[in-house]
Amino acid sequence: MSTPIIDGATTPESSPDPVAAPRKKFDWRPVLLIGPSIVLLAVIIGFPIVRAIYLSFIADKHLDPDTGRFVTGGWAGFQHYLYWITQSCTSSTGQTQVCAPGSSATDFWPAVRNTGLFTIVTVSIETVLGFFMAVIMGKNIWGRGLLRAAVLVPWAIPTAVTAKLWAFIFADRGIANGLLDSLFGVTVSWTTDPLYSKIAVIIADIWKTTPFMALLILAGLQMIPGGVYEAARVDGASRWQQFVHITLPLVRPALMVAILFRTLDALRMYDLPVILISPNSNSPTATVSQLVVNEIRAGNANNASALSTLIFLFIFVVAFVMVKFLGANVVAESTERTKRLQTKDEGAV
Repeated sequence: MSTPIIDGATTPESSPDPVAAPRKKFDWRPVLLIGPSIVLLAVIIGFPIVRAIYLSFIADKHLDPDTGRFVTGGWAGFQHYLYWITQSCTSSTGQTQVCAPGSSATDFWPAVRNTGLFTIVTVSIETVLGFFMAVIMGKNIWGRGLLRAAVLVPWAIPTAVTAKLWAFIFADRGIANGLLDSLFGVTVSWTTDPLYSKIAVIIADIWKTTPFMALLILAGLQMIPGGVYEAARVDGASRWQQFVHITLPLVRPALMVAILFRTLDALRMYDLPVILISPNSNSPTATVSQLVVNEIRAGNANNASALSTLIFLFIFVVAFVMVKFLGANVVAESTERTKRLQTKDEGAV
């Protein structure tokens, strides 16, 4: 039985289909606004990388075994990469042999070990000291602004000035040996002994870059609501429990980003050991970046490009692991936090 029509009204069965919502057109304004900047950055950043990779497969000036003359260019394949990784050199007859002692290739793995040592030790100590400094700077104490400004002074000083400053401190008759002589009656060869020269570079780097870690960690600590600690104290949580279950989990995104930035910076260390200890490739504190500069100065730009590519790939892998598996991705954390807040707001409405 059909429903009657009253006063010209139509039944639900006879009502026309609702009009489909018009499709939203793509908004090109953001693309037009940021597109030129992205293209410019891609050219500025991408071209040197592509160019360096291309040059790493091109031969430097070398002796042609067929003609006995020096030639420039030509396809080298993976010869430059094998030169660094396996210390393989090409003889005057065109045969591959182990590089002679004293060549730059023999300094590659010691430089890799030095770079890894400086990165692991300095980043670890700077993280602990930076966290301690950030906690102190975050407290509501008298002179907090002056304290924060004073802490950032070492980081603001140029690295070359820092290296010369510590060179005076670690000199044979410098402040460090003066204190050691007066207290223990000993002196140390800070700039010539292989072990103590590494310690000198580590101390100088920690002094300079710990404020950077403290600044980033402090930003993460200030994002923690104070009410969380008040609730924990009401529940009877101790200071250690508050630190383990509240501070560390909430500050973890900022902490991992700080560790990521500092690790990438330490892997590219160059000027501090060069100015403080020695610019030579066989120096006990030589880093991989130091080998790149020395190869360019020697006229082997393509060989240096191969080493630069190896450094780039290694840093890329380290950054990928830290972002993908260790949580050093502040963008993803912010996006998830925004989505949670939006969901909460929609639920409240």
